[in-house]
Amino acid sequence: MTRAELGSTRRWVFALLALLTAAVFSFEARAQGDAAAYAKALALFSNDSFNDTDTAISGIAASGHPLAAQIVGALQDGRLLFSAETKKVLIKETSGAIIDAGTGEKLASEPAGLSNVRLNNRLRRSVEAALGTLTLMSPDPVRRLEAANAVFKSRDAAALPAIEQAIQKESDARIKRVFSEARAAIILYGSTAKENEKIEAISIIRDRGDQEARGLLAAMPADQTPGVQRAQAEALKTIDNSLAAWAVAQNFWYGLSLGSVLLLAAIGLAITFGVMGVINMAHGEMVMLGAYTTFVVQEIIRTSAPWLFDYSLAIAIPLAFLVAALVGIAIERGVIRFLYGRPLETLLATWGISLILQQAVRTAFGPTNREVGAPHFMSGATQLAGLTITWNRLWIIVFAILIFGALLAALRYTTLGLQMRAVTQNRRMASAMAINTGRIDALTFALGSGIAGLAGVALSQIDNVSPNLGQGYIIDSFLVVVFGGVGNLWGTLVGALSLGIANKFLEPYAGAVLGKILLLVAVILFIQKRPRGLFALKGRAVEA
Repeated sequence: MTRAELGSTRRWVFALLALLTAAVFSFEARAQGDAAAYAKALALFSNDSFNDTDTAISGIAASGHPLAAQIVGALQDGRLLFSAETKKVLIKETSGAIIDAGTGEKLASEPAGLSNVRLNNRLRRSVEAALGTLTLMSPDPVRRLEAANAVFKSRDAAALPAIEQAIQKESDARIKRVFSEARAAIILYGSTAKENEKIEAISIIRDRGDQEARGLLAAMPADQTPGVQRAQAEALKTIDNSLAAWAVAQNFWYGLSLGSVLLLAAIGLAITFGVMGVINMAHGEMVMLGAYTTFVVQEIIRTSAPWLFDYSLAIAIPLAFLVAALVGIAIERGVIRFLYGRPLETLLATWGISLILQQAVRTAFGPTNREVGAPHFMSGATQLAGLTITWNRLWIIVFAILIFGALLAALRYTTLGLQMRAVTQNRRMASAMAINTGRIDALTFALGSGIAGLAGVALSQIDNVSPNLGQGYIIDSFLVVVFGGVGNLWGTLVGALSLGIANKFLEPYAGAVLGKILLLVAVILFIQKRPRGLFALKGRAVEA
């Protein structure tokens, strides 16, 4: 290497060392500046002033200090303390340990004379915004989503730089969309945003389309440019139309879930009423017995085998069917078989039996409601755009469909089902063909009661389990059976879904009580025109 080349290399090395030295000094100066800003913001907490606390929250969030999130979280939970005498700020951990917020060191004991840093509603919003800003870059996607939603609600302008940085780095499309919505919310309420920025922000909020988006747009400051006001009005109209459409879908879903409950409660009654012509006023108590069987199963599992709790309903289903079916056989063999052909006496007798069963359950379990828990797979809900679907209702609909399908298959492909249909269509001819109609009556009553017990298992997940549980569904069950066609399962299905959906669409306008009255009047008027319901049974004896 020549002397000139050696000199050139030395100059490059010295220049590089100078740049590295400057960078190190710059980093140290910035770190010292950040540390000084952090210490200054921290000291404001000890002034016991709402305005100073608000400034301190912003300063702590912007400092990037490792303890920043811990301090703001402690402030939100009421665990941030200060000493008016020493001006120190301390964090009280959930374990009870005391940490110096300035140094991060754990203190041996809690100093005397400490006070909590006070919050008001305005500061609570600032705390939520600060926590949102601090967790926007969290590696946990759930925390990032929560942070974005917190910023969307707070609309804190100080979070805008962090939001824009998070949008650039975010790879999850769903979280990135929420980040964009939070940024749009900040822009809408900012005083420095341009008209085109606000119009673009309005379109983003409009695409969100929920009640929060509508509230955000409706509460915008009034001093907007004409272009922004037009965009705001159009967005509000679009959201209102969308919400109205989703409200219809939500009512339809509620009606479908109510219809499935009515189907479960009425399908057993359709069998006994259709085959035997018995007005069984104790049918609701079969539903109640199924619900209490579920309660007993869960109590045994809670005390003896808690790891089986998620399987408690699967265990309760056959037991509820068996309990209700055995009680049904006892009622039919002990009382009803002596009253065939006397409908008024049958009605009074079964009503008395219902009172006896209610009092027996009230004596055994008490008059208060009993808690029946939901397995994990039936807990919670899912959001489908503007439609909220609860898992317990969804599973009840699936359960009702399975029971309906199993019952249809049993009636069509089994010997018992063939004999039941024969007795339904022409009892005398079935008896002449050597079918034991008394045995079929007992088994039919057992089957109808057992299905009512299965309805109790489902109802235990959405209603109070009490001695009066069945009374709330007995009238609706009779309405469904009569409206659909006595003894016709397809008519029961159509009747249950029709009445359930109609009831949910009437409730918002007429109220729950008046809605039921209107449905009752409509069914009565319908029966005047079609006494046999929607789907009348066919058969010589039936049609005679």
